[in-house]
Amino acid sequence: MGALFILGDLFDFWFEYKTVVPKGFVRILGKLAQLKDKGIPIYFFVGNHDLWMDDYFEQELGIPVFHEPKVFNINGKSFFIGHGDGLGPGDLGYKRMKKVFTNKFCKWLFRWIHPDIGVKLASYLSVKNKLISGDEDVTYLGEDKEWLVIYSKAKLKARHYDYFVFGHRHLPMILEIGNNSKYINLGDWINYFTYLRFTTDIELMEYKKEIQEKLPN
Repeated sequence: MGALFILGDLFDFWFEYKTVVPKGFVRILGKLAQLKDKGIPIYFFVGNHDLWMDDYFEQELGIPVFHEPKVFNINGKSFFIGHGDGLGPGDLGYKRMKKVFTNKFCKWLFRWIHPDIGVKLASYLSVKNKLISGDEDVTYLGEDKEWLVIYSKAKLKARHYDYFVFGHRHLPMILEIGNNSKYINLGDWINYFTYLRFTTDIELMEYKKEIQEKLPN
C-alpha cells in the first residue's frame, strides 16, 4: 500500500482556533479522513500559508503534522522532504516575517480577533502575497540562483540523499544536482496541476492530463 505526502499550502490560510474550523474545507477534510480510514498513511508538512497549523489534523484525522523537513526511506531510497519555505540563502524578508508569525505571543494576539475578521484579513494578505510573487514563482531562476537547489547541494556535503522533494516554489521541476541525487519541486494545483509519483522511479504527473486521457473520444 502506498502513502500520501502533502507538502503544505493545502489551504490559502489556516489558523487553529480552539473551537472554530475555517469554513469551506469540509470536502477535503472528509476525503483525507476517508483515505486514512482505508489505512493509507498520510503525512502533512506545514507550508507558509498554513504555518499556524497545530494538532487538529493529528487529533481529528490521525495525520501527523511536520513543521520542519524530515527524512524518509521509501523502497530503499532516501527522501529529504519538506515544504521549503525559509530554507537556503536569501529571502530574508520572509524569514523575519515567519519569526513574527510563529511567535507564540503573536499567535495569542491573533486568536483574540474574531474569526470572521481574522480569516478575511489573512485571506486577503494571502492573495496579495501571491500577486506580488507571481512572476518569480513561474520563472526558473537558474540552478545557481534557485535557493532550494543551493540548500539541497549544501545538505549533500554532509550526507547523501537520493531525492530532495519540496513544494513552495510552485514551479514543477526535476534536476540532477550531482552525487546521484535529484531535486524535485512538485509545482502546484493552480497553474500546473502536478504531483509526484514514486514506485521504482520518480515521475511528475499532470492531474488534468490524466483526466483528459480517461474521457471517452
